[in-house]
Amino acid sequence: MDTFHTRKVHKNLPVSQLIEKAITRKEATLTERGALDAFTGQFTGRSPKDKYIVVDSYTREKVKWGNVNQQMSQQTFDSLYQRALAYISERELFTFEGAAGADPKHRLFIRVINEFAWHNLFVKELFIDEDTLDSDKLEPDFTVMCLPGLKADPTEDDLNSETFIAISFERRMVLIGGTAYAGEMKKSVFSVLNYLLPFEGILPMHCSANMGDNWDDVALFFGLSGTGKTTLSADPERKLIGDDEHGWSDTGVFNFEGGCYAKCIGLSLEKEPQIWKAIQYGSVLENVAIDEETRKLNFHDNKHTENTRAAYSIKKIPGAVTPSMAGHPKVIIFLTADASGVLPPIAKLTREQAMYHFLSGYTSKLAGTERGVTEPEATFSTCFGEPFLPLDPRVYAELLGKKIDDHAVRVYLVNTGWSGGPYGVGERIKLAYTRAMVRAAINGDLENVAYQQESLFGLFIPEAIAGIPTEILNPRHTWKNLKAYDNKARELAERFRENFKRFSNVTQDIQQAGPKI
Repeated sequence: MDTFHTRKVHKNLPVSQLIEKAITRKEATLTERGALDAFTGQFTGRSPKDKYIVVDSYTREKVKWGNVNQQMSQQTFDSLYQRALAYISERELFTFEGAAGADPKHRLFIRVINEFAWHNLFVKELFIDEDTLDSDKLEPDFTVMCLPGLKADPTEDDLNSETFIAISFERRMVLIGGTAYAGEMKKSVFSVLNYLLPFEGILPMHCSANMGDNWDDVALFFGLSGTGKTTLSADPERKLIGDDEHGWSDTGVFNFEGGCYAKCIGLSLEKEPQIWKAIQYGSVLENVAIDEETRKLNFHDNKHTENTRAAYSIKKIPGAVTPSMAGHPKVIIFLTADASGVLPPIAKLTREQAMYHFLSGYTSKLAGTERGVTEPEATFSTCFGEPFLPLDPRVYAELLGKKIDDHAVRVYLVNTGWSGGPYGVGERIKLAYTRAMVRAAINGDLENVAYQQESLFGLFIPEAIAGIPTEILNPRHTWKNLKAYDNKARELAERFRENFKRFSNVTQDIQQAGPKI
């Protein structure tokens, strides 16, 4: 990274000093539980329409360009960078030196430069801290510069707005400006790894992971924000590997991060005890309502956003795997929050169906996860992480298919969304039921039950699961108006078919694994 001049730089401050700085600079509030609570201002979710990749010798022929991966010229990036240098020249800065990637063989060393102390605490909690690394590496592989106060000129810079998240693989740098939403830093590093790792034969995954007592007793949970990755992987009966981003190499899976980033709207000790207890000294909250007098948190208040968040070190989860590495998965769970109330709460997938649903990546965007989303919206996000995939989706799908074949992985589709009707009519499936079904899948209990194949989507639904009311297993049985269910199911099936037209170059058996209309 180029040498830059600034008033003062604080390198890798300890948690206590970052908290003090954030409070004295009036960036955040100290809560009664010792966690910092920050308000991110105008943007309380990601800004996908403001994310860009610089066109250069590394990316020109390799990136899947389009609405997801928007092009930025080298000239625009350099102009923004020069403005960033001028912007920080009179400012106090905070830097984090650490890494992404628990596996030392596939680790990305990063430097994060922040103008906010609370942002620096966020990355300290989320990534792998320098203090835990056995390395004498002095220079980072990638630098992230996050300056919320620096705004672009949409006309002069030919951008969509004043906000920008720009990745340059030639400069090995990410520039972020115009937004204080801390998740942009996390997802930018994820996007970088999603570009780099497939060239090493490693599958980068938008998934959480946990394990039992054995190295190879591993389960993966794929899904977009709000589908339950963090909640379901934080299981007291299993050990957490990580809650959001992992790589799958020839030796097994490894976490990209050193922390967790949980949605916490409606959080309670009863339903999610591990996440509840992890919100303590050193943790960072975003946009959670707080009583100004008592400093008590109100996780049920959505006055700022539905996308309230908690960032905390994985060390705050009892029994978490450290370093965050394990063997090859036995089970993969695809999570979808189906707002139409059509998909079953759990279904077993054939290998071809697994590939079809991985490429489809169906779910509902939940309120607040992106700018402008105020209620659930049906969406297809290929590989359950399309906003973060710079390469052609087939690259990731082919890697997954090979690994499923090589390791005889069982795959299930789990709906954590609605039942008995669509959003606004039906009810969200009880977390206790979902947990019980997922545990049955991981423990192998569902290998010994009878299945019934649903006719429209072709999904294999278990006829009975211990402890689960039989009537909820088939979603059609939960609707009062069966004709309304059939109409909604056909509507969703047609959406699947229309979306999958973009994958006409996959094999016929995968194309035929979708709905039969």
